[in-house]
Amino acid sequence: MSDDVANVLIIGAGASGAAAAWSLAETRMRVVCLEQGDWVNPSNYPTNSANWESQAFGPYNIDPNVRGLDTDYPINNDDSECSVVNFNGVGGSTILYGAHFPRLHPSDFKVKSLDGVADDWPIDYHTLEPYFAENDRIMGVSGIAGDPMYPPKDPPLPPIAMGLVGETLARGYNKLGWHWWPSDSAIISEPYEDRDRCLYLGPCLSGCSQGGKSTTDITYWPRAVKRGVELRTRCRVREITLDENGRADGVIYYDENGNECRQRAEIVIMACNGVGTPRILLNSKSSRFPDGLANSSGLVGKNLMFHIFGYVQGLFEERLDSHKGPIACCILSKQFYETDASRGFVRGYNMQITRGAGPLGTAMAGFASGAVPWGKGHHEAFAKQFDHTASIGIVGEDLPEEHNTVTLDPELVDSDGIPAPKITYKYSENSLKLMHHGLDRGEEVMRAAGAKDVLKAGPLKPTGWHLMGTARMGNDPETSVVNSWGRSHDVKNLFIVDGSIFVTSGGVNCASTIQACALYIADSIKKNLTNLFD
Repeated sequence: MSDDVANVLIIGAGASGAAAAWSLAETRMRVVCLEQGDWVNPSNYPTNSANWESQAFGPYNIDPNVRGLDTDYPINNDDSECSVVNFNGVGGSTILYGAHFPRLHPSDFKVKSLDGVADDWPIDYHTLEPYFAENDRIMGVSGIAGDPMYPPKDPPLPPIAMGLVGETLARGYNKLGWHWWPSDSAIISEPYEDRDRCLYLGPCLSGCSQGGKSTTDITYWPRAVKRGVELRTRCRVREITLDENGRADGVIYYDENGNECRQRAEIVIMACNGVGTPRILLNSKSSRFPDGLANSSGLVGKNLMFHIFGYVQGLFEERLDSHKGPIACCILSKQFYETDASRGFVRGYNMQITRGAGPLGTAMAGFASGAVPWGKGHHEAFAKQFDHTASIGIVGEDLPEEHNTVTLDPELVDSDGIPAPKITYKYSENSLKLMHHGLDRGEEVMRAAGAKDVLKAGPLKPTGWHLMGTARMGNDPETSVVNSWGRSHDVKNLFIVDGSIFVTSGGVNCASTIQACALYIADSIKKNLTNLFD
């Protein structure tokens, strides 16, 4: 067992861990990051193979239970209406994300004050604004200033091309008089800081060989390593340990050969997402914390939020070239984002316009829906579908509820024998009303844009991309897990920087806000180094 001591130990090398590591390296402290996955070689991404589409159903599936890699951990979703999808490795889920990169809105931080539900965050949008801007610059975000749904912001790169899909649906929104705007995208639209631009090939969800998609293995991590951060892969943390004074003093982990190792540390930072972080905390039991580390509130693993998700697909007579371009980044609409009591529910949703699938994806989806049969008539039906569809993803706000939880499964374990997470999750009546409203409005847009046929589906189960809320931020130790700058109320040298600290989920993809929070917390640590443990 190693007896060396890191000044800062970060668990997880994904979106938040990478940002925190880069920021804290500025202090010249010894920063060590442990990542249970490995580096992914871009030359191994599916798009470098002829069978690139089929790999999304196997080794590059977004569901870790389907992928089944030794760097993954199994997840019990049996009691959940939504299943977890993530990726374990350097870059975390940014490796397979769609790179749609909106920020939370100012109202998302004040839901209790505005709408009388959930809770307010102890920080607000303007606290995070400089960190949003810094993160946009480092990641490389494409967009356009002037969106009336946000305070002023100015992405560093021009927007990703809308394509025929965006132009067609924009006409539908214009006809209805509804808001739309080009998406902020963590995809570079032109050469940027030694990276070449997006080539509009389409298969972003299976890894970007071009490097046009802004994943943290090619944005933050090279900078962090150059600053001296030590990143160790294939290191799976089992638990965080405490000293006699109740402070975190390091972790016990397994290396790639299954050897039990120890890494000591003066500061421990959790960056394992809204499922992985409570999993480790709950497994870190002691006489001081019999119910899991930093869990005096009893809220570790509770208030899980995913986002309720559905989609509306329109079939058009004209060809839209919809398989070309970043599938998740086109235009969006915030027309129904804020609360309107007349709708019968609180809060709202984002309408994310997405492009179409490749040939295999089109055929598989068409077979599932009955639009594309196998055998006789297949080619004719396929030709009517391929490159003739556009979709609207309905991303709905999921309010925090204590019965939606991450716990430790009593039987299921990973390859090192660590208990797997068990997800218990049920959509609320409010979320279901919100979803049905969004699906109906999406159909209106499709009809206005000229779709000859419309398919609606939702809520969908394999859509747990956004993992939030299981170690919430707050000023009161009895109702939160960490304080207003990410420090555990119970363990003064333990910090959390990932989506588990979210108090509310908003109605947008959360990666941008997760990274802004990580930068803010890292900056707060730097500002408070002289009295960090007071």
